[in-house]
Amino acid sequence: MTTAQPGSGPTVRRILLGSQLRRLREEKGITRETAGYHIRASESKISRMELGRVSFKERDVADLLTFYQVTEEGERAPLLALVREANTAGWWQNFNDVLPTWFQPYVGLEESAQLIRTYEVQFIPGLLQSEEYARAIITQGGSGLSSETIERRVSVRINRQKLLYRANAPRLWVVVDEAALRRPIGGPKVMRAQIEHLVALSEMPNLTLQVMPFAFGGHAAEGGAFTILRFPEMDLPDVVYLEQLTSSSYLDKREEVDRYMEVYNRLSVDSTTPAETPDLLRRIVNEL
Repeated sequence: MTTAQPGSGPTVRRILLGSQLRRLREEKGITRETAGYHIRASESKISRMELGRVSFKERDVADLLTFYQVTEEGERAPLLALVREANTAGWWQNFNDVLPTWFQPYVGLEESAQLIRTYEVQFIPGLLQSEEYARAIITQGGSGLSSETIERRVSVRINRQKLLYRANAPRLWVVVDEAALRRPIGGPKVMRAQIEHLVALSEMPNLTLQVMPFAFGGHAAEGGAFTILRFPEMDLPDVVYLEQLTSSSYLDKREEVDRYMEVYNRLSVDSTTPAETPDLLRRIVNEL
């Protein structure tokens, strides 16, 4: 039985618990509808539980374990402990009032990832943004937002970056399109400081930074920006995150993830090498 690794957040714990419950149910040949009836719930609730998309009640999990004939304390106790851990609030939940509901699961997955690969075409990725650059983007994209809401959203973005400096920091691999480096978000002064910030960050041992240059022409990522998340738990598949204007998608089917991995590998081959990237960034700074 797989358990959550140190540093895993509540989002991953919910997914792990759900996958264990699904495995136990399927081993007994029990349908979701029958399992739902046993705990006075619907088939759709069992589905959401098994996907880790809802919080868990310890009583429901205990009842399901009994129904699935999991009676040994040594097997029940870790799963019931996982319920309590899965229901622990993440730090980002203090910002529910300013975070879109569709984005909150991503923050939880990001916190728990072992490896984050991201390609960005319009903006510098959030984990690498300077505070002033982040404020400029949020202000520009949030017409009509109060100054307090803007500052709270900036706080979320800066807080997300703390994961890069913790003891069990994930590996971050970023390919950014040159277009994002040339677009003067916040004006030349803010943009210059942002790119200088990237130069400094490029020395971090857990960051690989590459640029897809204009000179290359067309490239593999014609579909736009995406992020691939990998987790230390063997039970969890890689997840591809795609963000739209008012929603997001999470892909975990093997064939879909493999296709995005092919694109990312092609991007990394065709982009500047990590050693070449700082020189290109400095040239862009000098041109601003």
